[in-house]
Amino acid sequence: MTISTFPPFMVFFAGALMVLLLKGRLRSAVLMCIPVIGFLNLISTPEGTHWTVHFLEHTLIFGKVDKLSLAFGAVYHLITLIAVIYSLHVRERGHHSVSLLLSGSGVGAVFSGDLISLFIFWEIMAVAGTLLVWMGSGRGAAPAGMRYFIVHLFGGLFFLFGALLHIQATGTADFGFIGLGSLASWLLFISFGINCAWPGLHAWIPDAYPQTTPAGAVFMWTFTTKTAVFVLLRAFPGTELLIWIGAVMAVFPVFFALIENNLRRVLAYGLINQLGFMVAGIGIGTPLSINGTVSHVICHILYNALLVMSMGAVLHRTGKIHCTDLGGLCKSMPLTTAFCIVGAVSISGFPLFSGFVSKSMVLEAAGIGQMAMVWILLMIAVIGDFQSVGIKVPYRAFFAHDAGLSPKEAPPHMLAAMGIAAFFCIAVGVYPSVLYAMLPYPVDFQPYTAAHVVTTCQLLLFGALAYLLFVRFGLLTPERRATNLDADWFYRKGAQAFMWVVNRPAARVAQWFSAAVFDRMPAFLAWFGRNPLAALKIGGDLILLFFSSGQHRQKIAQRIKQEKEIFPGDIMKRWPVGTSVLWVTMFLLAYLLVYYLK
Repeated sequence: MTISTFPPFMVFFAGALMVLLLKGRLRSAVLMCIPVIGFLNLISTPEGTHWTVHFLEHTLIFGKVDKLSLAFGAVYHLITLIAVIYSLHVRERGHHSVSLLLSGSGVGAVFSGDLISLFIFWEIMAVAGTLLVWMGSGRGAAPAGMRYFIVHLFGGLFFLFGALLHIQATGTADFGFIGLGSLASWLLFISFGINCAWPGLHAWIPDAYPQTTPAGAVFMWTFTTKTAVFVLLRAFPGTELLIWIGAVMAVFPVFFALIENNLRRVLAYGLINQLGFMVAGIGIGTPLSINGTVSHVICHILYNALLVMSMGAVLHRTGKIHCTDLGGLCKSMPLTTAFCIVGAVSISGFPLFSGFVSKSMVLEAAGIGQMAMVWILLMIAVIGDFQSVGIKVPYRAFFAHDAGLSPKEAPPHMLAAMGIAAFFCIAVGVYPSVLYAMLPYPVDFQPYTAAHVVTTCQLLLFGALAYLLFVRFGLLTPERRATNLDADWFYRKGAQAFMWVVNRPAARVAQWFSAAVFDRMPAFLAWFGRNPLAALKIGGDLILLFFSSGQHRQKIAQRIKQEKEIFPGDIMKRWPVGTSVLWVTMFLLAYLLVYYLK
């Protein structure tokens, strides 16, 4: 079919190039127009396979358009518009260009219909994300960006080897359902898991994401992990292992978030918690759970962006982001406070807010599937997320002890971006049918039943009461100015140990080997070649010296000294002629024996 639209990623890539050439208000206008033009281009594209290119006997598909890719593509365009509005104060053209590059690569990935083009966009996302981390102003941005790049480099290698093996085994590069069962599938599975921040592979998120600029954080918190969720939806729906990976992901970050002092790191752990619901929904694999995963992706992108933007506004105005440095900002930043609360109740899953709708679908799918333990773990995660993010973030930033800060309210463009996100968080919660129309399967689910609403409210309100009692009686570990250890401790210390081995023992061994092979060995061969028989004589005497003692040892030592002094003179002249003839005869005899006995 011939269509008049462009591949969705091209709008963003072209925009990334344009903003490098523009400045001032014109650049701001173009920035806001890019996602709008991209969205109009997207909705004008019919479902099907478009924009195919033949490459090395394979077909690259840049437009696999279906309900799943359209849902991800639509929310990617929306969040890009919100993030662009939020970042209008940024003067660095490179920042905007890299941000659009990250958005475009995410959009390109969700519309890729083959492993080759998907890998290209996958790696562009890694490079763009690394650059955004490096653009952070903190002293930890440079090393965090390098660790981010190394982690995603390993993930890319797993992807590359898995894709090559899969193409070799199947004869096609088409990207669709893969399932576990081969080495190629496991390599791809692990690669997707690295980007999805599975337990043990998750530490790059709280390490790198808080180092980005307030404006770049909205882009970073969206595209890499959600694209990983998308490819898992494409390739591994119904994989039982994902159910338990997701359940663990939903629970363990809560404990890190509760003790974390940096509020952006709190949100990073909250991100991992929310990804757990999505991964579990993919593993369950029913139409309801898949719908729940997609709806949770859409809702989470919006309310998580709202929380990230509110903390970014606090950081922008105060230069501080730690619980121990903040508090009492509700007086000077009331609108930012209100928007943060909307994001907090949305991520917590309160009725009439978006998180309630999407989480309910995943929980309902686990209940229908009679997965009691999974359901219990996800419910624990709901309460824990409410306490660690939903209460902690707005309370510590805006309502805790007055830190004596009186900053200005967030700039108007930041408030506008937060207002748009807050509107959608409420709209989806009040009118979930708007969300249902975007989902891959027909929806027959009603979240607003009396039992469900009452149960959810009871759990959340008792969770809030427990948190306040813990704080009141000092039972909750207070935030401290400290670095909390996570899984990244192993590769940080491992990298240090590796570099110590490389710089100390390994370097010395390499130096010794180099000297032995390239210095001593050629010198010895040159010395030996000047008079081989004399050299052998000296060597034989050295062996005799090792096994001798007393006066005999002294005589041998004296002889060796004399032989070295006249070397390479013909010291063998002192041998009798008969001895030389005997040696030649023995050599010929040995040769004949070998010849006749072989």
